[in-house]
Amino acid sequence: MRSVKCSMSVSLDGYIVGPDGGFNWSAPDEEVFRFATDEVRQLGVHLLGRRLYEAMLYWETVDQVPSLDFSTREFAAIWKSLPKVVFSTTLQTVQGNARLASGGLAEEIERLRAEPGEGDIAIGGATLAAEAAAAGLIDEYRIRVYPVLVGGGIPLFPRHERRVDLELVETRSFGSGVVYLRHRVTR
Repeated sequence: MRSVKCSMSVSLDGYIVGPDGGFNWSAPDEEVFRFATDEVRQLGVHLLGRRLYEAMLYWETVDQVPSLDFSTREFAAIWKSLPKVVFSTTLQTVQGNARLASGGLAEEIERLRAEPGEGDIAIGGATLAAEAAAAGLIDEYRIRVYPVLVGGGIPLFPRHERRVDLELVETRSFGSGVVYLRHRVTR
């Protein structure tokens, strides 16, 4: 059965988006970018909320820019070919290798887990990931902690009144000061 992974960048004070709505502080250097590319390469499908989907539309056409370096082209190719499921109540259509979710989040994850296929299920977008976490649908958290305090914004983990025990599976430090933490949910 396929696992659900939540992979996010977070400030040291726990925010994925700052108080101004921006996340430019999480722009990865080459080392972190290659690491993230390798993570995406292992996926079978990516679930996205509307805002993340719209932000990631950049990758659908960026490969047409002739001056791109190899790692950017590589990520664009991997991202474009990756099947995506978009959760939105406002979008009527989506582009590229994406489809609008036909059901609720739990229903969609249950269906995807049961499908044969390689690669895990990734979930992204603040609201969607929080919904999945609250429902106990996430199997693993892959967090890149950036050495910055943003002072507010959208937290990685909204307040829940439910305890979740985690097992540390992997850590890695990058030259830029980013620290990667991979935790598996213990059930």
